Amino acid sequence: KLEATEVTGASGGGMVQVTMTAKGATRRVRIDPALVDPKDVGVLEDLIVAACNDARAKGEALIQEETQKLLGGLPLPPGMKLPFG
Repeated sequence: KLEATEVTGASGGGMVQVTMTAKGATRRVRIDPALVDPKDVGVLEDLIVAACNDARAKGEALIQEETQKLLGGLPLPPGMKLPFG
């Protein structure tokens, strides 16, 4: 189910969006044409990285949420993160 579930991360006020599966496979990148400036590629590169990190964080949160549902809300020891591995 998580391999088919998509999350979208954004940066630059939504001008850069990266869609990934909850497992972390990148599906698509969308860039607002207003950001495309050949003289300032560094900003665009930074925004893409930020959007990827945002999407990955959303995917990890979704995985933890789904895992908690499967565990029926059982409390875990402090500091233990899911999924294991």
